[in-house]
Amino acid sequence: MTYVIEGRTGPWEVVIGLEVHAQVTSQAKLFSGAATEFGAEPNSQVSFVDAGFPGMLPVINQECVAQAVRTGLGLKAEIHLWSRFDRKNYFYADLPQGYQISQFAHPIVGTGTVEITLADGSTKEIGITRLHLEQDAGKSLHDQHPSKSFIDLNRSGVALMEIVSEPDMRSPEEAGAYLTKLRQILRYLGTCDGNMDEGSMRADVNVSVRRAGEGFRTRCEVKNVNSIRFVMQSVEAEARRQVELWEEGGTVEQETRLFDTGRGVTRSMRSKEDAHDYRYFPDPDLPPLVLEADWVERLKASLPELPDERRARYVAMGLSPYDAHVLTLERETAAFFEAVAKGRDAKTVANWVTGDFFAALNRTGLGVEESPVSAAALGELLDLIADKTINGKIAKDVLAIMFETGERPGAIVDARGLRQVVDTGAIEAAIEQVMAANAGKVAEYRSGKDKLFGFFVGQVMKAMQGKGNPALVNEVLKQKLT
Repeated sequence: MTYVIEGRTGPWEVVIGLEVHAQVTSQAKLFSGAATEFGAEPNSQVSFVDAGFPGMLPVINQECVAQAVRTGLGLKAEIHLWSRFDRKNYFYADLPQGYQISQFAHPIVGTGTVEITLADGSTKEIGITRLHLEQDAGKSLHDQHPSKSFIDLNRSGVALMEIVSEPDMRSPEEAGAYLTKLRQILRYLGTCDGNMDEGSMRADVNVSVRRAGEGFRTRCEVKNVNSIRFVMQSVEAEARRQVELWEEGGTVEQETRLFDTGRGVTRSMRSKEDAHDYRYFPDPDLPPLVLEADWVERLKASLPELPDERRARYVAMGLSPYDAHVLTLERETAAFFEAVAKGRDAKTVANWVTGDFFAALNRTGLGVEESPVSAAALGELLDLIADKTINGKIAKDVLAIMFETGERPGAIVDARGLRQVVDTGAIEAAIEQVMAANAGKVAEYRSGKDKLFGFFVGQVMKAMQGKGNPALVNEVLKQKLT
């Protein structure tokens, strides 16, 4: 279903493009050896280069370049063997050099695509315009002193990948799906941790509106949005603001805005600069970046399996497209599933992982990597079901105990006497007891009320404290009731 905003004068289409700043996973900054660890004491990870000392020369970090190339390959994008760093000139207190080293005319990565999946199961390709490397600025802190601003340069010089999309998104849902998928790819590749709450991934959201069939109208950029939910909300808020402005006879001015998460509105920050305002020119301290084709091919050969390929493999294993999608959302979840599924029925494992296991994680507020139940332990539990030591109902109770205590499933079953009853004599005795206590319902069943069969199954299982083998209970019960 096409997303439109119904204005006073008719429907409007929303046009969205995202510029995502992703912090490169590396031990050192882009042009210096300073550390990049999150949460360090202010100004404790700053080299002379990062602080803009005179005469200090930048030296490119090869691992940051490799991470950018891996990301480009993961986005099915063109890798440029020749690229160049430029100086983007502007002046701010947390930019000690007075310029940012970035890539403008000649980025390291060119056009690519990201395929997104929407809630209705449909897919759409979003174009990637470019990916370029640049250094981050420091951080200004305005709430530490009543009359002064503090500067923390720990982020100054940290390597960023700016990933620019084409204006191919047409709804908040598509923008959210794109950012989710992009984050997923980066995390699979290990090129960015995607921790938006720590600032290692943030988005500038470009929004415009238009009538159906029109060309693009003026866009506004909502700056530094740091969650997927806020990206979706900012699209909605900014698009509605623009619709109201156009319908009142005004015009949208190109500008940079901020999203007020508390009030759910965007507000003006500054007029939008054009490229000439930054006076870009090639950085004289850095030669062009020249990559060897063989080196790029080796990086390509070493890439991990990416989400789309892994999802297709899971569907080929017999999983539903939905289960395959859920299990591949996070690399850690996929690794957990594969460890449990090794040598076992994949569909059964998927049902347990996405069902009771995920539910237990949600109750305890834990991620897969923090789970007190390991993949090996969950596999042992499923083996106990497969060899009929316990039934599925008892297994659910055992899993809950495993989450509480960390005990292995076999020990729980033995210590609590939970082995299911497969002795037909004991099952027959329980059935006869239930039938004797419900003679009226037995007569009703025999007169044609087949739906009562479930009632008898429930009563027998209750009498056996849930330990009866369901298949045997059903088989013997049918014999007794006919």
